[in-house]
Amino acid sequence: MSAALPLDSRYGSLAGKVALVTGASRGIGRAIALALGRRGAIVAVHYGREREKALDVAREIVDAGGQAFVLGADLAATEGVRVLLDGLHAALRERGLPEAFDILVNNAGEGLRARIAEVQSEDYDRIMQVNLKTPFFLIQQSLPYLRDGGRIVNISSMGTRAAYPRMSVYAPAKAGLEALTLVLAAELGARGITVNAVLPGATATDLNRDANDPVASQVVAQSIALGRVGQPGDIADIVAFLASHEGRWITGQKIDASGGQRL
Repeated sequence: MSAALPLDSRYGSLAGKVALVTGASRGIGRAIALALGRRGAIVAVHYGREREKALDVAREIVDAGGQAFVLGADLAATEGVRVLLDGLHAALRERGLPEAFDILVNNAGEGLRARIAEVQSEDYDRIMQVNLKTPFFLIQQSLPYLRDGGRIVNISSMGTRAAYPRMSVYAPAKAGLEALTLVLAAELGARGITVNAVLPGATATDLNRDANDPVASQVVAQSIALGRVGQPGDIADIVAFLASHEGRWITGQKIDASGGQRL
């Protein structure tokens, strides 16, 4: 077995913990997978279409002495949850590990910039499927395998607390995910499972063109109290804290991770 990665001294060890991170081939999901791997977790790196990028993430974890593997599943499809969990169980068995796991990060999402008059029925269905329905049923079907004392972290958006008219479908979907977070925190507390939501603001990823553009990001930064756009690692460190023993007394919370955007 590979030696554990050198632990980040800010947080406790996740050694021996198994983590599933959806949408982990790039952006915030990639940073989360690396952060968990850096703290010793065995990381299942999920991807939808970009297998090579997911393999790069897994290689980076393994090359540093950790453990990781990739799982492909289309989470916009109704069978996506089953495909993902079947793949996870098979991968764990291949490694001689139990099918149980400890950390679920629902990061995979799909955005749509459209005002309500522009939204088609198929747009609505797709955005709700990826951002709310799939996490709902992934959690539901994972619960028999999620160990007591486990962690669920749902990646939402600060767009649920500030009005962005072009997020007419995306924001309601994420708001639903936040409501689910609160309900599940109450339900799963008896098992010691914490459930929290993290709400990123403008973050420099390839999916956020303005935040990722050197010029446009300076304009966006004017609306942020800390004076800059976020980086994926800013979000990943919060998730890693929530996944750790140090995050054990936090549950049912919506944690704004925007640097104070539009306060």
